[in-house]
This record gives sequence, C-alpha cells and structure tokens, in this order.
Amino acid sequence: MKFWNKSKLFIILIIALVGCNDFEDMNVDPNNPSQALPDLLLSASLVSVSGVIGATTPAMYVQYFAQTQYTDGSTYSTEQFDFNGWYTGALMNLQTIINSETATPNYKAAARVLKAYFFHMVTDRWGMVPYTEALKAADNFQPKYDTQETIYKGLITDVTEAVSQFETTGSLKGDILFGGDVTRWQQFGNTLRMVMALRLSDADGSYASSEFSKALSAGVIDSDVMYSHLSEDANASPWYSRFITRTDWAITEAMVDTMKAYSDLRLLKYADPAPDYDDGDGIAESFDEINGMPYGVTSPEAGAIQNAAVSFPGAAIRSQNSPLPIYTVAQVHFSKAEAIELGWISGDAQTEYEAGITASWAQWDAGDATDYIAQADIAYSSANWKSLVGFQKWIAAYPSGYEAWAEWRRLDAPVLTPAPAAVNNSKQIPVRQAYPVSETELNQVNYDAAVAAQGPDILDTKLWWDKN
Repeated sequence: MKFWNKSKLFIILIIALVGCNDFEDMNVDPNNPSQALPDLLLSASLVSVSGVIGATTPAMYVQYFAQTQYTDGSTYSTEQFDFNGWYTGALMNLQTIINSETATPNYKAAARVLKAYFFHMVTDRWGMVPYTEALKAADNFQPKYDTQETIYKGLITDVTEAVSQFETTGSLKGDILFGGDVTRWQQFGNTLRMVMALRLSDADGSYASSEFSKALSAGVIDSDVMYSHLSEDANASPWYSRFITRTDWAITEAMVDTMKAYSDLRLLKYADPAPDYDDGDGIAESFDEINGMPYGVTSPEAGAIQNAAVSFPGAAIRSQNSPLPIYTVAQVHFSKAEAIELGWISGDAQTEYEAGITASWAQWDAGDATDYIAQADIAYSSANWKSLVGFQKWIAAYPSGYEAWAEWRRLDAPVLTPAPAAVNNSKQIPVRQAYPVSETELNQVNYDAAVAAQGPDILDTKLWWDKN
C-alpha cells in the first residue's frame, strides 16, 4: 500500500465515532456533501473500513476474544444493532460520488466497489435491509427492505460494472487504501465479487459458480490487502485505541488451546504473553507464555480472573500503527480449494489448501508451515474438505470478525461451544443481528414486511444464504 503524508491525511479524514467500543457504526458526514470534493468523500468513506475489520462484537461471536470485565458482548446480551450510521455516513458519501456530475469515472467506480463492500457487511449482519430504495435522502425516508437475493445479485452486478468502469489513465486522489492504483482497485473488486459469490454456494449454486469463475478469471488479489493505520491517535488501529481506556478483550481459551494443540506458531503473533507467564521481555516466544481467557462467563466470574493471568491481542494488531487485513491471499487460496471441491473450477484442492496455510503463516511472519501442514488432523482430505477449510479460514481470518462470523455460519466449522453464561433466549451463538428500534418507530410498515418474509427479528433467525 502507498502511504500519504501524515499531515495531509490527518486533514482529509473526517471521522465520527458512534458507540463505546467499536468503530462498527461509524458516521462520516462532511459538511454539505453534495458539494464536497470526491477525493474528500472517498477518503472519509475509506476510514470506515477500519470499523469493519476492527469490530469486536463479531470477533467475540467467533471466539477470537473474551471480555475480562463487562462480558455483555460475549454473552450475547445485545440483540438490536443500529445500521443508520452506515446509511447516513459512508454509504451516503459514496452515493454522493456516484450521483455527482463532476466526479470522474475512477471516482465513481471506486465508490461503487466500496459501496458494495459496505452493503455486503450490512446485509450479512441484518439480512434483509433497505437497498434499492435506500440512499435517496429526502426523496424516501421509508425505504422498503430488499431480500438478500436481490441485494447480493445487485451488488455483484454493480461491482462487475464498476471494475470495467475504471480508466487506467485517470487519477484517483484521496485514495488512502491503494494510493490511486487502479489495477489494485480492480483486483479488490474482483475479490469482493468472488467472496460474495462463494457466500451463495448453498443458496444458489449455479449462479454462485458462474460468478465465482468470472471473478477469478477477471483477476483477484495476488498480495494481501491491508488497511494501514498511522502512529497518531486520530488514525490509529482500533485495537490500540480501545485499550487506552479499557483492557477488556483477551484471547479466548478456545483459540489458544486449539492453536497450541497443533503447534500453530501464528499464535505467537496473535497474542501477547500473559504477564504471569512471561519471561520478562513482553514478547511471546513460546506457547507456555500464552494463556487464554474463559469465554462467555459472567462479569463477576471474569472479574475474578486477573489481567496478568491472560493474554491480550499481540502487538501485530494492537500497536498504534498496526495494519489490519481486509482481504488476504490465504483467503483466496482457501476459496479456490472450496470451488474446486464444488466442481466450479479446475485445479487441485489440496494444493490450494496448503497454499492458503502457507500464505497465512507468511502474512504473520510465523515461519515455515511444513510441519504444521503434515499433522494428521491438519493434512488435507477431500472427504473432510468442508471442516478442514472452515477450520483454516477461522484461524486465518483473525482478527477480522465479520468475515470469520459469516464463513463460520456458512461452513458450520469449526464447532464452537456457545457462551456458558449466554443471556439470549436460545443460549446459542447469534447468526444475525436484530434491527434498530428506530425502524419499528419510523419505518414500521416496511419493517413488518421484512420480518414476515425473513423470520423473527432475533439473533437466531438464519439469513437467506445460511442453509445448513
């Protein structure tokens, strides 16, 4: 990734943070956006990517992290989550670029790709959401909810068209992700298309197969797409920022014990040593220095465990300028392994599976993965491809909770034990998030229609693509 001058970047980034722990529901609203320059709107919207890849709630659902003080997130106490910040913030900014009569094709194309990226996250959280009638401002304050099928296929079409819309000779200022590299934007768009297609493998296999193959042929990423943070408070890693005020997210026992069992050296990057087990240098150099936190216990039970007894996220993600992954080469390889097993593309699934593991180890500078891959429970077996790929995707997606949560729901792997102190009615790990209360007050008719079509507005209602 190309870096901008820090002082210039600080000036253009306009951030509004909603919520106490996450960047999840960010609302970026430049003054008079109809007249704002496309580069400023693009930069401000790109900042919100950090909120997607650095969110805590889905990372707790998939048991990357357990809270050490207030365990509401890891016991599923919150049902309703607000999506309004996304609509009035990043999505509206991007729609403004798309609607602009003066924005160049490259700005419009980048805005369409990024809009699809955010909408993909939104629909994977809530399911049916306003899409075709959304982002029309005063023209429609009560948009209808669209089915996930409509949303997904609309997003895939939009990304496909956007990739073709880019002009290799055009400029793209304000691009804090790729530094104006149009080829990288096209690869990013194709990778997003591939990811969305694979998500539909159980819902519409024929369509998914076709779109996956086309995306792959168009050219996906060949190096990791990382969101780079800076060594300044305004643009720091969300994991750095949240630990300034609250030490409350430790690596879970499930994650630690699983990775230790297979001598997975990525754990030494994922976690810092627990102070009680550290040899004194503050660097995890052996598995003995890392200790996991029990997941999903009550706040009093969690409070009885001293912070010094557990491991917190490692410096690789918790430093002020730590980059976080958006899409990785490992994810591409694992996805290709799936597609081969599904009969969508030709190739050798084992080769792609092993390449995915190797790429993930390289991403985290964890050393040689050869011995790890050779272990009986890790070695590839076509008969068990779904559980093997699902397990490796779970390990490799860390700490990106939304992607890991979506793939866990789709592949049903690995097997995760729900929080013992879960407070939701079913006591099961959530498979969606409920709509904000404001929708029942301001958009009642369309809210009711969505619930009637999709199912109860609770954490346990499966999304359209979640068939198993």
